[in-house]
Amino acid sequence: MNALHRRDFMRRLGLSAAALPFVAGLPSLGLAAPARPRQRLIIMFSPNGTIPPAYWPEETGTDFKLKEILSPLDAFKNRMLVLKGLCNKVRGDGDSHMRGMSCLLTGIELFPGNVQGGSDTPSGWASGISIDQEISNFLQGREDTRTRFGSLEFGVGVTDRADPWTRMSYAGPNKPVAPISDPYQMYQKLYGQLKDKQNLESILEDVRDDLKKVRPLVSAEDRRLIEEHEALVRNMEREIAAYSRQKLRVGPPTLQEGIADQNDNVPRLSRMQIDLLINSFVNDMARVATLQYTKSVGQARMNWLNITGAHHELSHEPDNNAEAQEKLVKINKWFAGELRYLVEKLAATPEPGEPGSLLDHTLIVWTNELGKGNSHTLDNIPFTLIGGGFGFKMGRSLNLDKAPHNRLHLALAHAVGHRIETFGKPSLCEAGPLNLS
Repeated sequence: MNALHRRDFMRRLGLSAAALPFVAGLPSLGLAAPARPRQRLIIMFSPNGTIPPAYWPEETGTDFKLKEILSPLDAFKNRMLVLKGLCNKVRGDGDSHMRGMSCLLTGIELFPGNVQGGSDTPSGWASGISIDQEISNFLQGREDTRTRFGSLEFGVGVTDRADPWTRMSYAGPNKPVAPISDPYQMYQKLYGQLKDKQNLESILEDVRDDLKKVRPLVSAEDRRLIEEHEALVRNMEREIAAYSRQKLRVGPPTLQEGIADQNDNVPRLSRMQIDLLINSFVNDMARVATLQYTKSVGQARMNWLNITGAHHELSHEPDNNAEAQEKLVKINKWFAGELRYLVEKLAATPEPGEPGSLLDHTLIVWTNELGKGNSHTLDNIPFTLIGGGFGFKMGRSLNLDKAPHNRLHLALAHAVGHRIETFGKPSLCEAGPLNLS
């Protein structure tokens, strides 16, 4: 029943507006607004730019052909949205790789800092939240979309370093979120038993009480730090409660033992992480996930493709180096193949309790930090969307003519009901969200 009918019902019965929250949810009255179908978001990242002639379709609209890099996804062409012309227009400190990576999902400048890259000015972390975390926070703020974790950050071949080249997710200004690159560690996070749960609950209660005692004695700046500590305690308490309530619809996948987190195991690590991601969605542990392959300036050696050169070094080769171009196409096509595995698994997994598959309720965004590796351009960043659930009109190739990528982030937020007016740098949002419906 819509809002107008609800008001009419209340008026006819002589009920006050204050009573609406108490009676609207009663099933027999039929006043409750229909629940939104489940919506999930996966952002997949691969580094060092693409090879434009082998990536972008020549046609726009619904009648388009996939080039070689995207060809592994041909079976899902009618569920794809290939967006050419999205540009990262954030400037400021840092080199193109840094801004490409840490501004990719935040859409806002990096803080000044002491991490030096290339010939440009040094920088620090991003100065704002990333769109995956923004959407996760919105969903976590509603009872009907709240999940145990909110978001999960998967890595594949991500190094242990922590710098603007390795982080794309941010919980807020100066708060990078590290992906978990070891599938056994992710398995433990998802399914491991919380040891001495009662003891931990008792410790958290003591910590919360102690922080309250300290709060009146410190400066305003320190109180902000205490508030962050208190928020961490609340999150841990919610995690304990959520763990206690969690009932698995599907048991955890069986992981092959002894696969070290190292370069030559990336293909197996990728499949392990994807299997864990799918299982976390089936069990509704999160509605948002990131899947990060290596990192900006990633030097993975794709030995499984018979390519011995490091990815980043190859990406710097000029366009007339036909051998390097062929290898880069092969590398990017491999990433598309991993995306196909993810899409196929989603399509083959029924949506729990609802018609259709997980893919019908999940949008995947595959992107990169650069448009082209050897020019370090932040124009024409590759963005390919696959799946459903967000109300976008799929099965199209679009040319957006140098639109700020902030507008895509706005469109993602609006699609889940989060009607923010700007995201990231406000001046890059003046034209509003992209119209993808």
